Amino acid sequence: MNHPTKYLNKPMNNEKEKNVADVLDISSIFQLVREKKGLYLKVLPVVFTLSCIWIFPQPRFYTCELVLAPEGGENPINGIASVASSFGVDFGTSPADAIYPSLYPDLFESPEFIVGLFNINIKTYDGNIKCNYYSYLNKHQKKNPITQPLKSLKSHIVNIFKEKKQASKKDNTFNPFNLTEQEFNTAEEIKSNVKCSVDKKTDVISISVKDQDRLVCALLADSIRERLQKFIIEYRTSKARQDVIYYKHLTDSAKKAYEKAVHKFAAYSDGHRNIVMQTYKEESQRLQNEININLNTYNTLAAQLALARAKVQEKTPSFTTLKSATVPQRPSGPKRLAFVLGFLLLASIIVTIYIVKDLIIGKEQK
Repeated sequence: MNHPTKYLNKPMNNEKEKNVADVLDISSIFQLVREKKGLYLKVLPVVFTLSCIWIFPQPRFYTCELVLAPEGGENPINGIASVASSFGVDFGTSPADAIYPSLYPDLFESPEFIVGLFNINIKTYDGNIKCNYYSYLNKHQKKNPITQPLKSLKSHIVNIFKEKKQASKKDNTFNPFNLTEQEFNTAEEIKSNVKCSVDKKTDVISISVKDQDRLVCALLADSIRERLQKFIIEYRTSKARQDVIYYKHLTDSAKKAYEKAVHKFAAYSDGHRNIVMQTYKEESQRLQNEININLNTYNTLAAQLALARAKVQEKTPSFTTLKSATVPQRPSGPKRLAFVLGFLLLASIIVTIYIVKDLIIGKEQK
C-alpha cells in the first residue's frame, strides 16, 4: 500500500522548484544589472587605476630557454622499461647511473650548484654593468618604486629584532655549508629564476632562465648549460679517471724501478770488466733478470694506463644542443594588459555576484 505522504510531498516540490525558477530568472538579473550599472561605473575605474598603478611600475623580465639531448647510455632492457613506465608498468630495473636525467632538476636545488653560479661574470645588454652574478643581483636589480618603500620598512623593522649581521666579505669566496643571510636569500632568488625540466620519455633537458636584462639572461643560461655538462661528464667519468690516476702512479713507479735496475746492472758491469768468475756471472744474470721483470711490469702497466685513458674517452657523454641560448628580443613579462583585464573581469564578477545576492535575498524573503 502506498504511503499518503508520497502524494502530499509532490506539490511542495513543485512549489520549491517554482521558487528556485523565480530566484534564478535571467531576465530579472539582467534588468537589475542594467538598473545598477552605476555601481560598475564606480568600481571598474577604481580597479583599473589601482591595477595599473600596481603592474606598470613592475620591472620587465626576459626568459631564455635552451634544450639539450644527452647521449643515452641505457641498454635495450632499460629502454623498454622506460616506455613501460609511461603505462604504469614497473620492471624493477635500476639505472646504470646513480644520477640519471630525471634527477637533474634536483641538482638545481643543491646549494653547491646554486652557489657555484655566484661568480659567473656577466654584463648587461647596454654594457654599463660588468660584474659577477651575485653582485648583479644584490646591487643592480630594478625595483618597483611603489612597493620598495614598504619592503624597505619591513626589512628595517625585522632587522631591529635580529642579531647583529655578519660582516660583509671583501673577497668573492662563498661557502655553501655556511651561507650568510644575504647569500641564502640570493640563492633562493636564483632558484626562482632558474628552472630545469626533463622529459621522462626522451630524457631531453630543458633549461629556462629569467632575468631583467636580456643579455644576462642568455649568458647565464649558456653558463648553466656548460656547468651541467661538466657535472655530468665528471660524474660519468669519475671511476675511469680514478683508474687513470691509479695506473699512472703504478706505471711511474714501475718505470723508476726499471731505470734503477738498468742503472744498477750497468754500474755492476762497469766495475767488473774482464772478470770470468762464476759469482760475477751469477750476479750479472740476476741483475739482467731483474731488468727483464721490471720491463715486463712496466710494459703491462703502460698498456693498462692506455686502456684506462681510452675508457675515459669512452665514458665521456656527448650532448646535442637542440635549442641553443639566444638573446631574447621581447620581454616575457609581466603581462600588463592581461593583468589589468583579469582584475577588471574579477571585479565585474564580484559586483555581479553582489547584485544577484541582493536579488536572491529579496525574493527569498518574499
